[in-house]
Amino acid sequence: MDGRDRPDHDVQGDTDEIMQTNFTPEHLASDPRLQASEKILRSCVHCGFCTATCPTYLLLGDELDSPRGRIYQIKDMLENERPATAEVVKHIDRCLSCLSCMTTCPSGVHYMHLVDHARAHIEETYQRPWHDRALRRLLAAILPYPGRFRFAMLAARLGKPFAGALGALPHLGASLKAMLALAPWSLPSRSAMEGPQSFPANGERKRRVAILSGCAQPVLDPGINEATIRLLTRHGVEVVLPKGEGCCGALVHHMGREHDALAFARANIDAWTAEIDGEGLDAILITASGCGTTIKDYGFMFRNEPAYAEKAAKVSALAKDVTEFVETLEIAPVRGFDLTVAYHSACSMQHGQQLKDGPKRLLSRAGFRVKEVPEGHICCGSAGVYNILQPEIAGQLRERKIGNIGRTRPDLVATGNIGCMTQLAKGFADKGATTPVVHTAELLDWATGGPVPAKLAQAGIGEAPAAEALVAAE
Repeated sequence: MDGRDRPDHDVQGDTDEIMQTNFTPEHLASDPRLQASEKILRSCVHCGFCTATCPTYLLLGDELDSPRGRIYQIKDMLENERPATAEVVKHIDRCLSCLSCMTTCPSGVHYMHLVDHARAHIEETYQRPWHDRALRRLLAAILPYPGRFRFAMLAARLGKPFAGALGALPHLGASLKAMLALAPWSLPSRSAMEGPQSFPANGERKRRVAILSGCAQPVLDPGINEATIRLLTRHGVEVVLPKGEGCCGALVHHMGREHDALAFARANIDAWTAEIDGEGLDAILITASGCGTTIKDYGFMFRNEPAYAEKAAKVSALAKDVTEFVETLEIAPVRGFDLTVAYHSACSMQHGQQLKDGPKRLLSRAGFRVKEVPEGHICCGSAGVYNILQPEIAGQLRERKIGNIGRTRPDLVATGNIGCMTQLAKGFADKGATTPVVHTAELLDWATGGPVPAKLAQAGIGEAPAAEALVAAE
């Protein structure tokens, strides 16, 4: 790569040197976040491996839209105590937080914590244009609250016929059009398994877990948690939905609204701590991998808050993706299948939590033919609300992902994140395809005695004749 493509080429130095920083002791002492960010900055060796797997650099070819480029911008902003500028904000906003760069980085640069700090700094020092502020406030006020989100989705049905006209509006048009396009024409009925309650294990109780209900997921697809609860209780696990838990905080956290994110996290920590101190928990399970990445980071988020540091660390240690926990159970398929499943590994699963092979092993063990998606490390463009805030880039990534999934010729797609499910379903619908996208837990529930997932039934997909299929699976 030549020097023209590199930001601040004169100060980069040799590609095998550790990045030098110039924070003063006083400056570092003024904000605990700076101490962590400086360590991250100093771990970067400028090698550029991260550019090879960055989705935005792949599409745009601008190093300022790569992790290395963003690192230099963040360093300059934090080190010199500069308010964020429109140019820096543009490039930071284009980051998906897919964290593919962290998987690729040979030096262990914890880019996630660095970009989180940058977003908080932007929120604190930069006045966004009115339309951007309005959109972000709207998303923050609706999406983390299931009741509000359900009402918004019902209202969106009225707006869908006018999506084209709304899309032509200046400033907000593209985002409004994207929101309406992602909204379903109808919503499932509210689940009887929603809200604070517990579900006893079938037979002897072997373990006890809490499940994060989530915010968007129970509105868009309550069948995911229903399948998870059936799967777990069938295998001797008591499941509790604790009183007081809510949004994990990821959505607002990724928009730089640090105060709001911590408030959501505290409520969850309090709710789960009450269960830990009561009957006890063997794990806190998450069925949306984006939430899992954030909850596993609670310990870091509260490291400097004495009242919550220990509790947050305990919660993070107990947090597991549902597939991570199910792998510790002895599940036995009772059905057989003649179905090819394309497994889409959500970025928050494979990069954020470094869970790569477990879900595929479970699906194979359950009797499905599992296919890996080409370019599986590249984001589908969902990334929380990225497909609303950056609809053009998100749309390009979605098209790329749908094309790569199609190359596997699957009967269905499995993944572990509701955002990806919504994004991919939109991509298939745009092409007139009926390929269903379901959660991994739904397939595992079906294989071990649960009902056929609703989306598969709608697509006319069912089980193979049990005897033949089970022999074939062996």
